[in-house]
Amino acid sequence: MMKYQYYPGCSLEGTALEYNLSTQALMDSMGVELIEIEDWTCCGASAAESINHLLSLVLPARNLAIAEKQEDIRDILVPCSACYLNLKKAQEKTQKEPELRDRLNNILSQDQLELKGSVHVRHLLDVMAVDLGPDTIRPRVKRTFQDFRIAPYYGCQCLRPYPVFDDPEAPRSMEPLIEATGARLHPWSMGTKCCGASHMNTHMEVGIELVAAILRGAQGADAILTVCPMCQMNLEAYQRKICRTRNEDLHMTVLYLPQFIGLALGLSEKDLRLDLNLSITDRFRKKLDMS
Repeated sequence: MMKYQYYPGCSLEGTALEYNLSTQALMDSMGVELIEIEDWTCCGASAAESINHLLSLVLPARNLAIAEKQEDIRDILVPCSACYLNLKKAQEKTQKEPELRDRLNNILSQDQLELKGSVHVRHLLDVMAVDLGPDTIRPRVKRTFQDFRIAPYYGCQCLRPYPVFDDPEAPRSMEPLIEATGARLHPWSMGTKCCGASHMNTHMEVGIELVAAILRGAQGADAILTVCPMCQMNLEAYQRKICRTRNEDLHMTVLYLPQFIGLALGLSEKDLRLDLNLSITDRFRKKLDMS
């Protein structure tokens, strides 16, 4: 059985609960054991860096140090792209800069922790594409999505600035997983375009413009698949406002990747918490009922 340490992060216990629960349900159905890191804390999100650079490294380093106590499992599975980026940055910088690691360990020692650099931070998409792959998904498919056309949306943070498992300029890691369900790929060039991230709160007009372009590019698809809570929120929560202000019908179903794959594998909507999604269209539901 594959085993990973699991870092859900703050969003997956709040606004992205469906991402958390669908990830766990999908991994369990595929025989993958997730062991949640004990006493994990916030990775710093995007706020810590603007307040204190050292704090933005101490917070993820603390979680890595805790994970190192689990000596038999070296990989940490992280679904949230922002959390992945922060944890990955701490891992990379402390491995390359011994002086920084010593400085962080001096702080962590107050909590009886020490970071040695023995764990590996993995994004959920990395694990699904590399460790599991389409050959693991395909024989488990229980409902065919051959009539569905899907737009894979990667966002920024799971591939940049660390191109560990895919090409950040021309990513392909999601495509074979989607095709393993029988679905077709929606041809588009928006898969790595920024959704505006936190600009939705600080410069909404910028965020609205970016999201509108992504939704417009997805027209003709049955759904957009995401792997990031911030992207998911921006793409689904502002559709009504965008359609009204642009005088266009840009409504689009937006699902997390494990929700879509889970549906293909026969998991229930309850297990995948589709009731928490904000933008599932009637058209998508009708096709889903017929699949």
